[in-house]
Amino acid sequence: MKLAILGGGLAAISLAYFLQENQQIEEITIFEKEASIGGLCRSIHKDGYTYDIGPHILFSKDKEMLNLMLEVAPETNKLRRSNQIIHKGRYVQYPFENDLSKLPSEDLNYAVTAFQNNPYENYEAQNMLQFFLKTFGEGITNLYLRPYNEKIWKHDPSFMDTQMVERIPKPTDEEIMRSAGGETVDGYVHQLYFHFPKEGGIEAVVRGFADRLGKKCKVMLNQELIEVDRAEGNYKIKTTEAEYLADKIVSTIPVQELTKLYRNAANEIGGVVKELKYNSIIIAFVKTKKDLSGANFAFMTADKNILFHRISKMDFLGDAYKSAGATYMVEVTFRQKDWIDQLSETELKQKITEGLEAIQFIDKPDEAEFINITKHPYAYVIYDLNHQKNMEAVRAYYSSQGVYLNGRFGNFEYWNMDRVLRESKNLAAILSGEDNKI
Repeated sequence: MKLAILGGGLAAISLAYFLQENQQIEEITIFEKEASIGGLCRSIHKDGYTYDIGPHILFSKDKEMLNLMLEVAPETNKLRRSNQIIHKGRYVQYPFENDLSKLPSEDLNYAVTAFQNNPYENYEAQNMLQFFLKTFGEGITNLYLRPYNEKIWKHDPSFMDTQMVERIPKPTDEEIMRSAGGETVDGYVHQLYFHFPKEGGIEAVVRGFADRLGKKCKVMLNQELIEVDRAEGNYKIKTTEAEYLADKIVSTIPVQELTKLYRNAANEIGGVVKELKYNSIIIAFVKTKKDLSGANFAFMTADKNILFHRISKMDFLGDAYKSAGATYMVEVTFRQKDWIDQLSETELKQKITEGLEAIQFIDKPDEAEFINITKHPYAYVIYDLNHQKNMEAVRAYYSSQGVYLNGRFGNFEYWNMDRVLRESKNLAAILSGEDNKI
């Protein structure tokens, strides 16, 4: 059997890795339109610097998948998380509710009082905003959670479901009072320590899997897809270079792009796919003359006067990423054709510089040097209120076509690296089980 995998990111490479020992599969071909593998886990190399498309780190409650990532990565540093929320010029350790004593006294009183006298706690949360109010009260919600989530998602949290947040634990009265009293309570302990490749950025993990692929696996780079069609029990894949036939097909490319390519899909399921919501992202890599941010990794800000929502300090990740001064990976989410998307590069740089000055990472504008700016159309899946219904229809359609979906945007789920690997392993088992029935 010949298997085709569309896309060359972590979902595609890991699926091939899990499937390559299957004796029923004689050939696995991966089609990637870029000149290198990686997808959203691709690292960018510019002027001697290495950084990622957003802060990817290696941690997981799924120990099997975490150990697998550490096994394939050449070498990693183990680091203790130090993430800060910048609130009114103060550093509040992430997560917000676990370091309340750092807040101004008025905000502290608001957060604690609203938590202890919460009129929403006995309601069943139907959306993200209701979850925040039920779990944390109005104070913590309005001071940080609501504005930050509005900023990152560009979507009102009252129109998002609870899939992103339903696993967040509710703090106890004791924890809130300890936090308010001056004790920084470590939260989300499974993230407290994480690993990161010593060199090469997060792409080193994807390349680690790729290096373990055998001869039956072919990775075809610079292969822009033109059309995918099902005919006589096979799948015909047409690229700018040639045409290929496959017995089975897995798509890890964004389902929006697959629907453009797959014959008749736009007519049959295009309307539903168009309703799927997602954000794009701008990644700016900025060097500053001085390090004014301390021994911390990531910084979040809910301030709507600052363009970016998060900034990550690459120097924190190990010697290979350090430089004189400091280097930062700046994230700005946008919706295609919105006002942010229409900013010129000069305007974008100016607004990011103003933000760096506002959070006191630079003293004056000329202390920020922009190494690179890139835009990435697919970054965050938005779990709006219609997500589940729409994806059930999309999956049903592609299942009827014998097309398997995988990966964050292939299956249109907000999956981290560990979950992508787990889903790839699960899909490999399904495909192997089906092969045994042939």
